Amino acid sequence: MNPSAGRYRPSQLTLAALLLAASALCPAVGAAERVQVVASFSILADMVDNVGGEHVDVTPLIGADSDAHSYSPSPGDVRALSGADLVVFNGLNFEGWMDRLLETSDYRGPRVTATRHITPLRHAGQHHHDRDDASREADDRSIPEGVADPHAWQDMTRAGTYVTNIRDGLIDADSAHAADYRANAEAYLARLDRADNAIRDQLNELDDEATIITGHDSFGYFADAYGLHFRAPEGMATSSAPGAARMAALVDTIRQRNVEALFYENMTSPGTVDQLAEETGLPVAGTLYADALADDGEASSYIGMMRHNARLLHRALAD
Repeated sequence: MNPSAGRYRPSQLTLAALLLAASALCPAVGAAERVQVVASFSILADMVDNVGGEHVDVTPLIGADSDAHSYSPSPGDVRALSGADLVVFNGLNFEGWMDRLLETSDYRGPRVTATRHITPLRHAGQHHHDRDDASREADDRSIPEGVADPHAWQDMTRAGTYVTNIRDGLIDADSAHAADYRANAEAYLARLDRADNAIRDQLNELDDEATIITGHDSFGYFADAYGLHFRAPEGMATSSAPGAARMAALVDTIRQRNVEALFYENMTSPGTVDQLAEETGLPVAGTLYADALADDGEASSYIGMMRHNARLLHRALAD
């Protein structure tokens, strides 16, 4: 009789236990291998998520329904950047704090400027995202004209450039999944194109002279793309109330152009628009989304946000 019969074999059991433990850990290992991407704000984060798919984890520094104009970097943002594999930001001075934040975090990885290769529209006033409170209160007449408008994502054709820049950045950070990033980007670009065509068809029904009043001046590219006219009481800043002269000029514009409705923005104070509504008797037709996605609902994605804005404008302004 074999004296070892019926006895357990420690080496075999130990090996089996190790194999089981390893298999149980596989999902965690796979998750850890995802590319850690930090995007400056929610709209970029959604674009990265669509291009990166299952290979990325995306952290926006400025979340949904949050105002980039009043953003102040936190220690948590420094930690997020220090652990990132890729950083994506808009550029065109939308995030004037980004260079300082990157330096503080000691981040040395690849960076994507989403507006690279985009020829910006020019704006008559200053963009205030990088200015301190005292500077933001300065009279806009002291600021040179011709500042680049950074809100290029409001034109879905230009948003295609955002997508290709993000695609190339992900390939740079993670070449092993380059084929997936290219396929995801191609599919997403096709969805953008379909949405853009549908929005054009919808907004072509509006009067060519239709004027839209919003909280701050972030719809220049939307106006350029779809042939509309936007006016805003607060210019490109959101941090200070407009002066009496600017409000009076807007009231005159509303009356001269037969403006039919006013609109809130999700990340600006409704007070100024409410004041215009009181002075003119116009209704507030709803909330448009400019610099931030909604926390939930249709406007919680970039394409959904653009569709929501077009649908709201059409409903309020179509004859």
